[in-house]
Amino acid sequence: MAYVRDSEAPRLSAPIGSIGAYAWAKDKLFPTPLSALGTLAIAGLFLIIGWNLLDWAGIRAVWSAPDRELCAVDGTGACWPFVFAKFHQWIYGLYPFEQRWRVNIVYVLGIISLAGLLIPSQPAKNWNALFFFVIYPIIAFFLFYGGIFGLPVVETDYWGGLTLTLIIAVTGIVTSVPLGILLALGRQSTMPVVKTLSVVFIEGVRGVPFITVLFMASVMFPLFMPPGVNPDKLLKAIIGGSMFASAYMAEVVRGGLQAIPKGQYEAAQALGLSYWKMMRLIVMPQALKIVIPGIVNSFISLFQDTSLVTIIGLYDLLGIVQAGFNDAKWKSPQTGNTGYLALAVIYFIFCFSMSRYSQYIESRTNRGLKR
Repeated sequence: MAYVRDSEAPRLSAPIGSIGAYAWAKDKLFPTPLSALGTLAIAGLFLIIGWNLLDWAGIRAVWSAPDRELCAVDGTGACWPFVFAKFHQWIYGLYPFEQRWRVNIVYVLGIISLAGLLIPSQPAKNWNALFFFVIYPIIAFFLFYGGIFGLPVVETDYWGGLTLTLIIAVTGIVTSVPLGILLALGRQSTMPVVKTLSVVFIEGVRGVPFITVLFMASVMFPLFMPPGVNPDKLLKAIIGGSMFASAYMAEVVRGGLQAIPKGQYEAAQALGLSYWKMMRLIVMPQALKIVIPGIVNSFISLFQDTSLVTIIGLYDLLGIVQAGFNDAKWKSPQTGNTGYLALAVIYFIFCFSMSRYSQYIESRTNRGLKR
């Protein structure tokens, strides 16, 4: 029994070169000569692009100016005074300056209530959800539009900028999830009428681009209304965006439903659960966990697609930025590039935040497993 150890073996240090930044770089970036060549080429390309961007957006940029004169000088970079001068318009659109406190209240209430929903440890989530999905939209509408408690009416034609983008995106996101779930269940239904209607709606909407849906909502939707009734442009854009997003959401949810083993359905039926209880308590929670990346991807796509509402005359964030290019006070060769760069940063912040929160939820639900 001399070969059987009766005490713990001494701990050995890690082999040289197997841990640390050097070892990681050697293993991931320079494992072979060909990989090393590719790594150096990509690093050089990023270095060139990064330096040119830094030179244009920082070193040669104009940071303070009352108008376009300094930005129009040859050899100058980004015209950041244009962004500073127009930023308030990018946020509020053409909303009257003296009434913007109403928009600020909506922002504050929305951030507080949304944070209460997104933070897992936050108590009273049921009441928070009731406020965010039922009470908050009513408060936001009357604050935006006015007409009560002495608030002057502000027509939707004056709504714009980031505010309008968030209104369309958030409304589309909130409505697309329940509609998508119903459409996904309808497509898997055993009732021929329900299944056919669901399939026709999903494939019909997914078969055309979003710009076509906006045109149809703007032009054809009023044809189904009583004579003399012409819905607001913003309402038509919201309906079109919600329909478009719900069709894609339905396919995402259907993918999650198909990933649930048949035994889960049979076990729920063996317990005597009805169809809706089975879906609500057993099947749907598991399906939604599986398709979290797809759901958030649909959210990001909808947020980006809101920029297309400019074609029906709504000045969302992209539209209000482009409208600022026509201001003779700031018109210069660098104005457009600077505006688009700032716009890209704003979109990236929102989209990246949604992506990171998606990964956080995946890790909490143990669905972000490494394969």
